[in-house]
Amino acid sequence: MLVAADSLTLHIPGVEAYVVGRHAVTSDGRLRVDLPAGCHLADHLAHQRETVAMVEVTDLAPTPVRDRVRGRATFTGWLVTEAAATGIDQELVTVLDLATAELTVDGHTTCVDADEFAAAQPDPLAAVEADLLCHLDHHHPHTVEALSRLIPARHLQGVRQVRPVRLDRHGVVLRLELSKGDLDVRLNFRAPLRHPDELGTQIEELLRHARGCRARHAR
Repeated sequence: MLVAADSLTLHIPGVEAYVVGRHAVTSDGRLRVDLPAGCHLADHLAHQRETVAMVEVTDLAPTPVRDRVRGRATFTGWLVTEAAATGIDQELVTVLDLATAELTVDGHTTCVDADEFAAAQPDPLAAVEADLLCHLDHHHPHTVEALSRLIPARHLQGVRQVRPVRLDRHGVVLRLELSKGDLDVRLNFRAPLRHPDELGTQIEELLRHARGCRARHAR
């Protein structure tokens, strides 16, 4: 979620800031936020070695569906000022030493401790998921329609539209838009992806299964 997000909300005592395009997860599993020198938040932190902090991230579906919120994450800990980066665009480098993390997806909240977070690896599609989903949605509606044949017929009754809303190492999730409410259905790959280059093969395998379903229905 952190790798895919392009923004986050940072709370420290007395200040709340919406930070865009300035965070990354370090190799040792900590959240780094680089703040432009001279901004209100950087000035507030300049004379503090560390402060308690909370970071909020919202995971939004990149495709135009009704409810775009796919999940939320909240991280708490100590925001440590590490260094002032030099160069044309000077920045204040801060790192969150994580104490607790909560992840909420599909109404279920999971607590993640600092060691689990540090050991976790981002999904191989996280950085490109938004572009891939939008490309699939905008340019390949027939592929989405074909994939929907893998969904049990009882779920397709009353469906007005089918759109892709998630793509990760495990598969693709299609949103079935109904007149009242929506239903998300996951289509699993044969095996989890290890690299984005494997995506085309896995999608083609799903499409072969979909063509097989159509052939059986035709008989």
